[in-house]
Amino acid sequence: MKKIKYPHLFEPLKLRGTLFRNRIFAAPTGYRNMTYDSVWPLEAGDYYGRKAMGGAASVATGELVVDTEFGRGSLNHICIDNPQSLMPLEKIAKAISRYGAVPTAELQHAGMYANRDLSVFGATSRGVAYGPVELELDGRIIREMPEEIIERTIEKYAAAAAAAKNYGFGMILIHAGHGWLLQQFLSPQLNRRKDKWGGPAIENRARFAVAVCEAVRKAVGPNFPIEIRISASEGYDGGYDLEEGIAFAKQLEEYVDLINVSVGSHEVQEAFSVMTPSMFLGDGCNVKYAAEIKKHVKTPIAAIGALGEPEMLEEIIASGKADVVEIARSLIADPDLPNKIRAGRLDDIKWCLRCLHCFSTQMKYGVKYCAVNPESGREHESKYEFRQAKTRKKVLVVGGGIGGMQAALSCAERGHQVILCEKSGVLGGAIRCEKDVPFKKKLAMYLDSQAQAIATANIDLRLNTEVTPELASSLEPDVIIAALGSRPVKPDIPGIDGPNVLGAEEAYRYPQKVGEKAIIIGAGLVGLELAIYLSILGKLVSVVELTDKISDGGNILHARSLEVELKKHGISLRFNTKVNEISAQGIVCETKEGKEFLEADSVIYAVGQQPLQDEALALRFCAPEFHMIGDCITPQNIANATGTAHDIAVSLGRF
Repeated sequence: MKKIKYPHLFEPLKLRGTLFRNRIFAAPTGYRNMTYDSVWPLEAGDYYGRKAMGGAASVATGELVVDTEFGRGSLNHICIDNPQSLMPLEKIAKAISRYGAVPTAELQHAGMYANRDLSVFGATSRGVAYGPVELELDGRIIREMPEEIIERTIEKYAAAAAAAKNYGFGMILIHAGHGWLLQQFLSPQLNRRKDKWGGPAIENRARFAVAVCEAVRKAVGPNFPIEIRISASEGYDGGYDLEEGIAFAKQLEEYVDLINVSVGSHEVQEAFSVMTPSMFLGDGCNVKYAAEIKKHVKTPIAAIGALGEPEMLEEIIASGKADVVEIARSLIADPDLPNKIRAGRLDDIKWCLRCLHCFSTQMKYGVKYCAVNPESGREHESKYEFRQAKTRKKVLVVGGGIGGMQAALSCAERGHQVILCEKSGVLGGAIRCEKDVPFKKKLAMYLDSQAQAIATANIDLRLNTEVTPELASSLEPDVIIAALGSRPVKPDIPGIDGPNVLGAEEAYRYPQKVGEKAIIIGAGLVGLELAIYLSILGKLVSVVELTDKISDGGNILHARSLEVELKKHGISLRFNTKVNEISAQGIVCETKEGKEFLEADSVIYAVGQQPLQDEALALRFCAPEFHMIGDCITPQNIANATGTAHDIAVSLGRF
């Protein structure tokens, strides 16, 4: 018998009449790319099915709204009471169950956040929304939900659960956290009703959720598992705390089979960064909430929040902190995570960076594009990509940064002969300068795992090798992929060459060179993350920016997390500020109010990157086929580099 390194993690679990093959559940994540009639396309089935293929015991859909008229937060919410939604949902349930996982349907109602901004063909309607009490929100009046609408909503949950079961789902997940309707009724701050549905008593504020659970149980029958997601604490000043979360769990335990213990609220910035833990928080930062609630209830508990590392997952189950670990982003970064852990292939894991790129692109494009997993967001296309090229090519990859490493790996995977040249002595590129940054630990792990994969793949790796046109031609490649990256832009400011001035890369590599009081020029992601890092090291840091806002690089949610951290560390931001001169004592800057001198021991510039286009283009005639990827075209982000590298590799050798 083969010994399993993580036996508790892979112990099956039985909830009601359903057996789950292990303790790793794919937490609910949305899929917003939908058809014109607001139903999920076939691609959604591939997105959820891919996680089931990777070994998760349960795969949950994103929010399925139970009431189209009063419960929908946006047009990107699928409404399960829409008959057109049901057949696509059956395809999704089948895409999950065919791989041995239990498909779970998450049921949700937006409550007072419903009908906020539903735009159809350019026209915007702000419809009716109900909450626990009447209040003004975002310039409109939220109505107090009357008894008949409460009863109607309970029936909607029951009907939705019955429909989900009928169309192939094996578990229902009732969303009673994160600021949605059932949590709104639980909140003592919001729910100031005088009737049986509210007020000071927890029994009254929990009554709505309990009634929903009872109705769902009646609809699905006695042998069908029901999970409920709660926020153990609202996670912000004025919100309820863990004590209230424990009381809520105790009200629910006899009605459900699994309590999914999350935290926070999507509408409060500092709580959102805890609800969906940013890179600035520790691994498993929210497990403590699940562990505490488990002490007070008999119902099985699921923990969630910044999970993915095998040793931690095993310890959570083995120590009894929780019975299930629910994982969201780590299964986007690597949907094969459960199977790789079970097989002991830990070096092959693609580690989630917790950069929030996936959720930001979901908000913008409707699908999740992962920074480290180039197949994320294109699971449907990936099913049809041939694994071995029709014609084997000799491929020279120039540059061993993020894009170059991915290009080399994807080419080798498809059977090409690959030579990877890197002019320095280490793979990873310029971003290796961040290796000692505590909140970038996962980035270092990702770079190390990519380097390890290259070491074990059939790739001719040549470090300390600068590729000139002469060298490239002498190697006689069929294809050249240029991934030379970029160099920092050095702004043309008087005093920029002073001994107290550093570039961001140098400041990352040698933070000891930075004085006790530092000013960073540039409020992009590089400059702001550097400001936080230096602040952690005890420096007094401020940031000046020429424009009127943070440059988020398209990562909306990471920018929100940065704002929380900047506030936490007391880092000042000055917008609409032009730096006119740098001296040994600080900077002379110009604002709308006039000129001002800001004192600093060190001045650091982080104003962008200049692509190494000329260096890349010098190689364009050294092979019959030539491609440029990543920052040597236009500096963007990790996701762009890995995605482009993979796509080009897939396209090679088709004829």
